[in-house]
Amino acid sequence: MSIGSLVLKLQQKYEHGWQIAHFRDTVRFRILDTKPIAQTTDRTCEIHVLTCAKDGLNLIWTLKTFYHYSNRHYALCIHDDGTLTEDDRATFRHHFPNARIIDRPIADDRVFQELQAHPRCLEFRKTNHLAPKVFDFASYLESDRMLLLDSDILFFNEPTALLQRIEDPNYHLNAVNGDISNAYTIAPEVVQEKYGFTMIQRFNSGLGLIHQASLNLKWIEEFLSLPNIIGHFWQIEQTLYALCSSRYGGELLPPTYNVHLEGGINGAPCRHYVGKIRHQMYGEGIRCLVNQGFLREAGG
Repeated sequence: MSIGSLVLKLQQKYEHGWQIAHFRDTVRFRILDTKPIAQTTDRTCEIHVLTCAKDGLNLIWTLKTFYHYSNRHYALCIHDDGTLTEDDRATFRHHFPNARIIDRPIADDRVFQELQAHPRCLEFRKTNHLAPKVFDFASYLESDRMLLLDSDILFFNEPTALLQRIEDPNYHLNAVNGDISNAYTIAPEVVQEKYGFTMIQRFNSGLGLIHQASLNLKWIEEFLSLPNIIGHFWQIEQTLYALCSSRYGGELLPPTYNVHLEGGINGAPCRHYVGKIRHQMYGEGIRCLVNQGFLREAGG
């Protein structure tokens, strides 16, 4: 390695300071020493996550902090985006022995067949790498209620408001964390004019309760016919969830669940460390969890 390459590598490693580098490159791996989460068999709700090889370690933090602080045993389904190695799968099987791990080629065969009668859905599933969050999650869901989770969320105490909504049999809305602003590929005014319903403002598909009945393929096929809806690669998936939830019935979780770029945890039950603040997942989030004894309590 040349001196220039070494300097660049060090600059990238310590871009956000030595403390963040320490928690990201050293402390973060201690999650692998914690005890497995067994008995994830409660189908009151099923957790669905889409992950890749580079996000696998963060996902283990997401899942273990949720299970630890919620004290729930919801069933778990992990969808491979096609990059997981055998070692990655073995790690997930060790830490979540009752989870279903969905192999991408098998999912492709299954979902492509299911979408034959919905050509716009099929084309979108074939061409967008986040589309499995919509179609595969719905296809493999074995509960009436699904908990959406992205791999950049950490939990710090019981997410009471979320759990109450999940477990209330009389609650029939989708409920997700609020984003900083709308991040859709279609203007809400177009939707209002075309369909007569109002889109939920600031809908974020990284965390929330989704009812199986809301993921209606006929609706999605119809939504995909809207002019220029196929836009930014991750906003389109979020847009489809927002459209389905808005037509079905939905709301935002309380403000303590909101995505925010400024400030800290401030007693919130969790924080969604989106791309712009991903480094804080290590220097703030994991650091906070270590200080409050999470690794010790989890058997690490």
